[in-house]
Amino acid sequence: MTCKNKATPDVRENLPSALRRLTTVDEVESTVGLPASAVMLKQISALDEGCRTVLARCPIAAFGYRDADGTSRTTFIGGTPGFVRVHSPTRISFSLPEPGDPHGPVSLFFLLPGVGEILRVNGSVAARKGAEMTVDIAEAYVHCAQAVLRSRLWQPPAPAEPFASAASAASAASAAEFAGDGPLRRPGVAEFLAAAPFLALSTWDGSGGSDTSPRGDRQEVARILDGRTLVVPDRKGNKRADTLHNLLKDDRLSFAALVPGRTGVLHVRGRGAITDDSALLETMALRGMPPHLALLIDVEHAEVTGNDAVARSRLWTPGAHVDHGTVPDLMALAGEHLAAGSAAAEGGPPAFLLKAVGAIPGMARLLRLVMNRAYRSGLRKEGYEDVEPGAGGRRRGFFPRRRPADDDGGTGAGATERPLREVRIAEVRKETPSAVTLVLEDLVPDGAGAEPRPFDFRPGQFFTLVADIDGRPVRRAYSASSAPGSSRLEVTVKHVEGGRFSTHVHRSLRPGDRLAVRGPSGSFHAGPQLPDASDTPDASDAPDEIVLVAAGSGVTPMMSMIRTRLAVRPGRDRIALLYSSRSADEIIFADELTRLAKDNPGRLSVTHVLTGRDGRLDADGVHRWVTGLSPAPGAHYYTCGPGPLMDAVQGVLAGLGVPDELVHQEHYTSGAATQAVAATAPQEMTVEEDGRPVGTVVVEPGQTLLDAGLAAGLPMPYSCTVGNCGDCMVRLRGGEVTQNEPNCLTPQQKADGYVLTCVGCPLSKVTLDIAEQ
Repeated sequence: MTCKNKATPDVRENLPSALRRLTTVDEVESTVGLPASAVMLKQISALDEGCRTVLARCPIAAFGYRDADGTSRTTFIGGTPGFVRVHSPTRISFSLPEPGDPHGPVSLFFLLPGVGEILRVNGSVAARKGAEMTVDIAEAYVHCAQAVLRSRLWQPPAPAEPFASAASAASAASAAEFAGDGPLRRPGVAEFLAAAPFLALSTWDGSGGSDTSPRGDRQEVARILDGRTLVVPDRKGNKRADTLHNLLKDDRLSFAALVPGRTGVLHVRGRGAITDDSALLETMALRGMPPHLALLIDVEHAEVTGNDAVARSRLWTPGAHVDHGTVPDLMALAGEHLAAGSAAAEGGPPAFLLKAVGAIPGMARLLRLVMNRAYRSGLRKEGYEDVEPGAGGRRRGFFPRRRPADDDGGTGAGATERPLREVRIAEVRKETPSAVTLVLEDLVPDGAGAEPRPFDFRPGQFFTLVADIDGRPVRRAYSASSAPGSSRLEVTVKHVEGGRFSTHVHRSLRPGDRLAVRGPSGSFHAGPQLPDASDTPDASDAPDEIVLVAAGSGVTPMMSMIRTRLAVRPGRDRIALLYSSRSADEIIFADELTRLAKDNPGRLSVTHVLTGRDGRLDADGVHRWVTGLSPAPGAHYYTCGPGPLMDAVQGVLAGLGVPDELVHQEHYTSGAATQAVAATAPQEMTVEEDGRPVGTVVVEPGQTLLDAGLAAGLPMPYSCTVGNCGDCMVRLRGGEVTQNEPNCLTPQQKADGYVLTCVGCPLSKVTLDIAEQ
């Protein structure tokens, strides 16, 4: 347990200039000691099979680098297992979504959720193309579990302890009492530090080497001394002391801190020094046992930001813990590395003996038991009392026992995000100079020999496409243009000037590329779900006559309706389409519409309006067309296009006495929609259902309400995730929210206090009621 910081006020009065600093290697080694030869022999110069297996299962890594101007940065990368691509034993690549410009030496450590040991990799930048970073590996080795154990990193907050604030009331009060202005006064920084037990610390040796190492402690791994000074305890370890040696040569450093249960990351950079000041060390004592040294950090920059890798990897949900049968025991892997290193070195343990011992049946399990005992003994000597082997008899990767409450799934048991469906692009078909159709199919069938799954939806509905663009997942909604029930899904994408996703589709995507889809979504649909009317209960209930009005890419859901109804309801219905395009070249599906109308006389009629020739389609034009059709009284009307056109159609139909329930509109937003102004500080979000509390989480800067809720396991309603369908609409009970515009909310819904969590960001503490829809 952490002792009371009784001496802290006296120490702070003289910080930082009065504290003794260590400035030589001899001073550091006289305190820390020298590492055993076996510690250094564990390094390997290329990734072996065990390392490659770890990377294939690892969802997240810490990454330390410097920009071309020498600015130090540390962040977390990844988000899904296997995010690192291994090109050879000495070369890997991965996406770096942030705008940094890494040069020279870099370093990483890879975390396996639920495992204590860490795989560290050091190397240098080989190339960067867009967000893709390629690194040449210089060394790799297994790091012990002490930092993870000290921090209890894999133990999530109990359900009864929602992470509403970054710390307990006592810690928050302590965080607010430090003196002086500086970067640590920035929004959310002090509160984050007061609750952060773990960080990744990056340093450089000045001669081409880099090191990113884990640091962990109970409650606060980095403590505030004043507005620009932090202190990090340096407790006993394996005596490598890479960080300490690096700081003697180059005092620039950076770190990224984590808080279990939060998806944000605290980024800090500054300059470091080493101190053995006894008064300061006593303030960080555990059961009367102070650390042997401490790092003093003069902070130049500190900022809390949302982090995609942490959010997507779901680190603190029990289901995120690795299946230990799929990865090697990292201590056994370290033994293999030691044997390999001994074979290449003089004076080390005999390599043949190490290999022979490692090959004895049951030796890996015995080694794990011995290391667990050693971890427990060493940490208790440091002052930690409550470190126990992993719950449930886990042997691979020693980590603290989880609370019993965690066994039911932690915060929001059973509230998991709907899985994305992975697909590959089978074909890219050019429809017009500005529109292409993506033909999608399952990436792999469901099991050996299984038939590809069909894409089931109602004609007119849309799917959310997810693509990795510059290292970040980007989502956009597109209506299906194909008929449902096929093993291939077609979506048609028109290029939008300034649209990030549509530009990516038109310039970058090729057959064979991968995407993910979510859906279907939307209530804008007509007719049956499947192409076999006998299998579709509602096929006979679909209206016999539908009237369609579309402009531009608004024809895509109409095309799905046309294709489906002509296939499912032979001779039973009548379809009329009024379609506005800029020019003949810009008519999407022009040839197919002509053919279908010719093949189905009396059932399908298509009227084109070319704005370059006929002028813009207005209310008068719509009125003449509709009255010329003489639709049946029970006909349904569907319109999709720009807002002014849909308003004109609605006005015309209202004037003709068409009941509202027969009129259907599809509102969609372009990829160039106005983005909401993100909050600059973390904000608390409380979720209720019919006034009853469901949970409280922190929404990180740049994060949406929905993303924060799903990451915490809360039962948030949603579907499309891009502001188009309205399924995530909730009532705002308190606070202020900003949203991307335009979206599917009506003016009345906005006036009534409704918000869309998928495109909403909090500007203050907020309370949402998910039952108020």
